[in-house]
Amino acid sequence: MTKLLLRALAGETLPTPPIWMMRQAGRYLPEYRATRAQAGDFLSLCYTPDLAAEVTLQPIRRFGFDAAILFADILLVPQALGADLWFVTGEGPRLSTVTSATEVARLKPADQVHDRLAPVYETVRILSRELPQETALIGFAGAPWTVATYMVAGRGTPDQGPAHALKDQDRETFTALIDRITDATILYLSAQIEAGAEAVKLFDSWAGSLKGRDFDDFAIAPARRIIAALKQRHPHVPIIAFPREAGERYVGFARATGADCVALDNSVSAEWAARHVQVDGCVQGNLDPRHMVTGGPDLVAEAQRITRALRGGPHIFNLGHGITPDANPDNVSAMIEAVRSA
Repeated sequence: MTKLLLRALAGETLPTPPIWMMRQAGRYLPEYRATRAQAGDFLSLCYTPDLAAEVTLQPIRRFGFDAAILFADILLVPQALGADLWFVTGEGPRLSTVTSATEVARLKPADQVHDRLAPVYETVRILSRELPQETALIGFAGAPWTVATYMVAGRGTPDQGPAHALKDQDRETFTALIDRITDATILYLSAQIEAGAEAVKLFDSWAGSLKGRDFDDFAIAPARRIIAALKQRHPHVPIIAFPREAGERYVGFARATGADCVALDNSVSAEWAARHVQVDGCVQGNLDPRHMVTGGPDLVAEAQRITRALRGGPHIFNLGHGITPDANPDNVSAMIEAVRSA
């Protein structure tokens, strides 16, 4: 039997939606913390295939999710393109910045990133062998706009201000950076598929800060180019797009980009999504991650409300963003039970 996640991504309306969670391998799990300690640091964990596969498998063993998502990081691509990357404990990633045409030109060509990312593909190969037969394997990458915001600022920022400034002051240079990231992302996701990924997801975590023409040029257009290239190479592999906080721009996003599924953050209601987004195909989401911390009757009620609201079409149950380190694993079990009994 075809895996539940792949059936939903193919447009099938199922009596119970497949379930997985963004960041389901993470610090809320004691077994993850133990493996990360064994690795020594976050990047070593990403680049050690046996350990990256282990943390990918941990939530599958514990919860029986319908899909596993490759454990990696969206900033491995800019590192492969030549940016310096390091992580500051308690503060997050830091990158050498790219803010001029000269610095964009110094980045490596997209076709030279493959060797640097070879450990990621080995992780995918391990997972494709070790995952339970019923569990789908999702590969992923950051969308070009979101990756570019980190490359321009050298770190995460609350408003993506440095990227907006470069975009507004020197659109040609910013577009060249987006194009370089787009080319690398196509090759990166294609290699994940060749290694065994059965679906891939494009995370545009900061899409919501783009408006008007900028959303068209830097959220829709790169996603459309990536998806078209992947569909040409791997026509049967479904693609999930996540333009987080896109709001009204979720409407028509699947048609505009060719995505098989649109993932929703929790700022939109499931009822609204059923009327305006699910009409174009599969949707994924969108429980508020805070329920994984607070639990209780509200968690059960919200999980079941979302499940029922999206029951009329293809749906993958997920959170509206990644699970947080302070979440209680018992609440994850309660969520799964609520969805499957809705």
